[in-house]
Amino acid sequence: MNTALLYGRDGLTVEVPDHSLIIEPKHLQGLENEEKEVAAALQNPIGTLPLREMVKETDKVAIVISDITRPTPNEKLIPWIIKELPHVPLKNYVIINGTGTHRDQTREEFVSMLGEWVVENIRIINNNCHDKETLIIVGHSEFGCDAYLNKEYAEADFRIVTGFIEPHFFAGFSGGPKGIMPGIAGLETIMTFHNARMIGDPLATWGNMVNNPVQDMAREVNRMCKPHFMLNVTLNKEKEITNVFAGELFQAHDAGCAFVKEHAMIKCDERFDVVITSNSGYPLDQNLYQAVKGMSAAHKIVKKGGAIICAAECSDGLPDHGNYAKILQMRKNPHDILEMINDGSFKMFDQWQVQKQAVIQVWADVYVYSSLSKEDVDRAMFIPTQNIEETLGQLREKYGENMTVAVLPLGPLTIPYVEE
Repeated sequence: MNTALLYGRDGLTVEVPDHSLIIEPKHLQGLENEEKEVAAALQNPIGTLPLREMVKETDKVAIVISDITRPTPNEKLIPWIIKELPHVPLKNYVIINGTGTHRDQTREEFVSMLGEWVVENIRIINNNCHDKETLIIVGHSEFGCDAYLNKEYAEADFRIVTGFIEPHFFAGFSGGPKGIMPGIAGLETIMTFHNARMIGDPLATWGNMVNNPVQDMAREVNRMCKPHFMLNVTLNKEKEITNVFAGELFQAHDAGCAFVKEHAMIKCDERFDVVITSNSGYPLDQNLYQAVKGMSAAHKIVKKGGAIICAAECSDGLPDHGNYAKILQMRKNPHDILEMINDGSFKMFDQWQVQKQAVIQVWADVYVYSSLSKEDVDRAMFIPTQNIEETLGQLREKYGENMTVAVLPLGPLTIPYVEE
């Protein structure tokens, strides 16, 4: 049978065995009137006064957005926030792009993320985690580091964070506090947030918010310099808004996480020989670094010694910025990579993604279907495939005619799990 995977902007159709289990979240229709529903959430928020009543005309307003690797529909949300605050002059706003350790966005990318009008009328800055001149210490974390956040955010009179909520492979869920930590944090703080001990904690995993050290630290740093208001949404596979969560940071985020968990976490009775996954299409699959999330979702239900096939376009390469590719060249195999990172003396940013990747690769073979060159895929220690159907045929020879197959067409928008 044929199944459609989210892949790049156009999708990918793959023929899979008829007995394959297709695992998708419960489909939710997009809201009939997205602007009306967002406005209603801003006017009737969870745990706070209406947004308009909270912001004064003279306030400097900082709005934090997620960067281009996230599909948050900020081209809609930001104009709707500004529309809700007609008494605030446009010169009072600053939009802070929460890049974490990712690269800056260009003007053209900001236009695609926010729309021409916002780019022309509102000041926009990229957070720079490396530049301490643009950061400020807001406290000291119990996890062992100073908490650096973007200075313009910290010094604003009113702080708003936007985002979208989905299961996250080590924070439990995205959105909410993660918009600030690591979105607009400094490198020193991010390195602690993503160190080997935190990432390797068994409670730092998909859908778990209880005693999850990564989520706990994100929330701790947010309490030191809390957003006054949160606006997060949930999305379906067409990237349409399915629900809106606005108001007090923790209450609104908890409500959104509960909603997503109900629709996106799917229980499976057993593990599979082969799991085919996407990375949710563009913009989430624009590089191999991000595609580790789709692999991690598949890892939840693949047998030890099984195979994962990940379809991620990777239009932005490995990427070329950061240390992801560099770390992968420091040892000859995933086992040695993992051993190196787990050594307490090893510290390089991007190590967290490589750590998660190596854990998956030690467990199962990982095939990558992408626009990358064979050399790039080899460099990342994955197995390149140019034809998923042919690869399935080869795997059938390995696992036998009764080979079990699961497919995650939406990638990490669906999180399957097996109770063990």
